[in-house]
Amino acid sequence: MLTGVLKERYPNEKRVSLTPSEIQRLKKIGLEVLVEKGAGERAGFSDSQYEQAGAKVASREEIFEACNVILSVRNLCADKENFLEEYESYKDKVLIGMLDPFGIKEVEDRVKEINLTAFALELIPRITRAQSMDVLSSMATVAGYKAVLIAADMLPKMFPMLMTAAGTVLPAKVFVVGAGVAGLQAIATAKRLGAVVQAYDIRPSAKEQVLSLGAKFVELGLESAQAEDKGGYAKAMDEEFYRRQREMMKEVVRDSDVVITTAMVPGKKAPTLITEDMVKEMREGSVIVDLAAERGGNCELTVPGQTVERYGVRIVGALNLPSEIPHDASQMYSKNITNFLSLIVKEGQLNLNTDDEIVRDTLLLKEGQIFSPRIKEFLGG
Repeated sequence: MLTGVLKERYPNEKRVSLTPSEIQRLKKIGLEVLVEKGAGERAGFSDSQYEQAGAKVASREEIFEACNVILSVRNLCADKENFLEEYESYKDKVLIGMLDPFGIKEVEDRVKEINLTAFALELIPRITRAQSMDVLSSMATVAGYKAVLIAADMLPKMFPMLMTAAGTVLPAKVFVVGAGVAGLQAIATAKRLGAVVQAYDIRPSAKEQVLSLGAKFVELGLESAQAEDKGGYAKAMDEEFYRRQREMMKEVVRDSDVVITTAMVPGKKAPTLITEDMVKEMREGSVIVDLAAERGGNCELTVPGQTVERYGVRIVGALNLPSEIPHDASQMYSKNITNFLSLIVKEGQLNLNTDDEIVRDTLLLKEGQIFSPRIKEFLGG
């Protein structure tokens, strides 16, 4: 069976869905790989490296013509304009990638027309058996790391405490809101740089993880076991809850040099956790890095895709940070997608066993029809 690796067309996307190191693993399960010319260049993987690994370099047209399975990083609803421009090329294909499944209604007519089968890797269930396929966790790890580096670069002071002949330099104070994978990586990175780190999460289970990294867990008395669904994903709370949360976080935010926010709810606008009034009270020169910018932002003043300064505070509307470290992000994503392919391919043929929880939950579209139980529930069907 022929599998095609597309060059990403989303603006400023530098990652590639499959790296040369995974080609031989796919060959062992019966897959031959075609890679679009230049697909890996922005991530540091040349066409010659793919060829040496056993793949064939081809044009985009040749891939669509020859391949049954198409691999991508961002596609379908995650790159809607480009998908709609060439959607007919996906007729009768199996598409695997990050597809922004909660926006599927926007392209529903087109996918029915082309009989598309699609696996949205964002829907990988948070179970032990699926950890090696969890692209959200892999990419969140990269984003959390990069967020701290951005903040450290912008902050007009150093992160660590230093004892010098010129006196003592006090450490920066970092507050991480949301202790999921991105938040935990941000905590670990800020600690390694020497900052004093505090963190908060509405899930009670996060406290132990925060403490294990050497950070202080901020207790607001609002932690709730209801904030997490059975699949391990965050659930939206009501506005009264968020209002109380903002009120109780105000002092911690005011006393912080850096605030990194990571709170997102799949398929919904990110909750507003930092208001304009809270920003006004922060020290001049402070930095906010908003990792929820793509979903509207956790800070009221965030402008997605831009860095703005308000009241002397710089607010970074970070978009697609994993693409800023494309080499390692691509390698992590490639391992995830290869592990997933190893599950659904048997002896060179697709084996879509929908009794398997991972296959069932991740299968967004089956022959043009919405299949995912989670997305059907989200859409009210």
